[in-house]
Amino acid sequence: MKNDIPYRVEHAPAYASLVLDVPTNQTVLVEASAMAAMDVSLQMQSKIRGGLLRGVGRMFGGESLFINEFTALGSKGEIYISPGVPGDIAHYYVEPGHNLMVQSSGFVACASTIEINTQFQGFKGFFSGESLFLLKATGQGDFWFSSYGGILEIEVSENYIVDTSYIVAFEDSLNYNVELIGGLSFNNLLTGIFGGEGLVCRFSGKGRLWIQTRAINPLLNFLHPFRPVSND
Repeated sequence: MKNDIPYRVEHAPAYASLVLDVPTNQTVLVEASAMAAMDVSLQMQSKIRGGLLRGVGRMFGGESLFINEFTALGSKGEIYISPGVPGDIAHYYVEPGHNLMVQSSGFVACASTIEINTQFQGFKGFFSGESLFLLKATGQGDFWFSSYGGILEIEVSENYIVDTSYIVAFEDSLNYNVELIGGLSFNNLLTGIFGGEGLVCRFSGKGRLWIQTRAINPLLNFLHPFRPVSND
């Protein structure tokens, strides 16, 4: 896999952390609050990426308004990056004509040559129960994304179906539509409500997609009965 910035992923897939060796006088962009440790040669600045309107869009999409910039001044520097949710980290090299769509909470880090934009999904996102925004990575350079659970890469050649809560990222060469599994009918609606299977994303075309081995909502449902409750 091609990359410009030397990196390694440690403790995957359960508690993955990303380690970047930032070359001298180069800059990397990192999700706010994800820096765990770094060399003293790295200087940090917090900036709004893509303008105020896009920043506000990220807030509504569950993303931080700010992205931190780390620049290696005078000598190369090492930085440890830890996503907020335990899981895996994957790498993708963005090139012109090969853009990446990532779930709104999946951004970890990227080269400064990457442009990150929010992409409104409209009713696709609303009815899927997911965030209304995807992140679109364009330009050329390294991009790292994360998930809850392990990450599996799937090569799509025609059609493929994924539960909406398991989608991590996909190449924009793929088309997608959100639909009720099995089609729209009363029986399928009951299956979705009582069987735990409901809305899925149907991908078509050729390209790669990445899914996560776990979804966080079932974990939250499992933990819900054990939550502390007030006696008042």
